[in-house]
Amino acid sequence: MTVTLQNRITPFGDIVTNPARGLFTGNRGILHDAATRRLGRRRWTTKAWICCALDYKGQRRDVMGANGHDGKAGWTELFFLDEATALAAGHRPCFACRREAAERFRTLWRAAHGAPEAGVREIDAILHLERLASGASRKPLSLIDLPGLPDGAMVASGNDAWLIAGRMARPWAFDGYAPARPLGALAAKPLFLLTPPSTVKVLRQGYRPALHQSAQ
Repeated sequence: MTVTLQNRITPFGDIVTNPARGLFTGNRGILHDAATRRLGRRRWTTKAWICCALDYKGQRRDVMGANGHDGKAGWTELFFLDEATALAAGHRPCFACRREAAERFRTLWRAAHGAPEAGVREIDAILHLERLASGASRKPLSLIDLPGLPDGAMVASGNDAWLIAGRMARPWAFDGYAPARPLGALAAKPLFLLTPPSTVKVLRQGYRPALHQSAQ
């Protein structure tokens, strides 16, 4: 019997149990016990929250097993529906397995923030202050803010996450997005921004996250 592990990431940044995998993996450091394949109490051990390719140089990992060079846990594999989900949760592209995307993200970050020398540690430190899952406060939105958000940004209407694309909104779920709806459909509940504000600036500069096929 296949056991569903607690390693799926929501746009809110929570790590939950769900059988859907999605398009990307990633990590926040070592969070699990390899013997039990269960998470410990910590939800990150590093500020470098990354979004990785599912396939890299044919490497095979025992998910939430003992993958470290020392025979211990190794980093904890987390899974995202798509890159927009990962960005909303506060992750950024990995410089090892997604070098091209990571370089573009950093270049556009520097342009968006007027910081031509910004390095990955600086980026991670700023993102860490803005991640809901690491304790950042919610940034309230109103309906008039939504048309100004770039494609690929994500917002919350109450407890529901929505992808903004083409001046429409798509409800998020672990296995894909529901059909697009007008932005006004989000008005019934309090609105707030999910994607970190610094990442929203990068999206405005032209970074286009890889989206699940249900959003095409």
